[in-house]
Amino acid sequence: MNRTNVQHEIKPTPTEVTKVLTAKMQIGEGPVWDAKSQRLLWVDIVGQELNVFNPTDGSNRTYKFPDIVTSATPRQAGGVLVTLRRSVAFFDPATEKLETIAEVEADMPGNRFNDGKTDRQGRHWAGTMGDVDWNHPIGNLYRIGADKKPVKMAEKICCSNGIGWSPDNKTMYFCESFAHVIHQYDFDAATGDIANRRPFTTVNTESFPDGLTVDAEGFVWSAQPVFGRIVRYDPAGKMERIIELPVSRGTSVMFGGPNLDTLYVTTMRTTLEEAQLAEEPLAGCLLAIEPGVRGIAEAPFAG
Repeated sequence: MNRTNVQHEIKPTPTEVTKVLTAKMQIGEGPVWDAKSQRLLWVDIVGQELNVFNPTDGSNRTYKFPDIVTSATPRQAGGVLVTLRRSVAFFDPATEKLETIAEVEADMPGNRFNDGKTDRQGRHWAGTMGDVDWNHPIGNLYRIGADKKPVKMAEKICCSNGIGWSPDNKTMYFCESFAHVIHQYDFDAATGDIANRRPFTTVNTESFPDGLTVDAEGFVWSAQPVFGRIVRYDPAGKMERIIELPVSRGTSVMFGGPNLDTLYVTTMRTTLEEAQLAEEPLAGCLLAIEPGVRGIAEAPFAG
């Protein structure tokens, strides 16, 4: 559902979008497919919840947290790594024990973590943003390895968001939401270093790039709220496809399922007025698309 004042740049591709879970997530975000358990992990940031969705039976297990939870990823050692407001923690779903392993930006109380993703070498990347000054360049991007030590990799970010890597592991994509740009970096998989930041693509200022993922063909899938769409870009940054959603605020995307051929879409209700919510009964639900391409298996955190 397009709530901007502009038309799509290319004609949308007719695509069936299905509801796989009825929910009222305030800010559904951060989906990641756990190949080992065949479950989808995702969060409700302001709802302070970690969700674990089982597509086999449609069930969804919810875990409540004492603060906002902004990203999650399975751990190689068992359990889940999560980012909270300004901390990184290990969470054990069996005992619901939460163990803080690192904290960032104690000198910036107005900042909080936002989206995060684990690279194929098991390092978790997570960025920050201004919780109130959300459209100011005060965020930073961190890399957290098995040593549990956050390393600042980029700074002066205007809302850190979606992250992904090309199939050959040579390029990292990173959304700076309120600069309305998806950046690309040269990525050194062995060291985790990034260099040579340049624009991959820009997004109309009526919207912004939110969560993203990369498919097996090297195309980038970008959730773009307010436009109510998912955009697929080719490796050169050109729009290849637009899929319209039945909601205006799809927030992130992730390939899952046994064959990694289902594209899950998280959505949100926050910022919508009552009349708009009445027009968008699926806002806050978990959606899915069968786009005809496959994703790339996600790696667990190496710790």
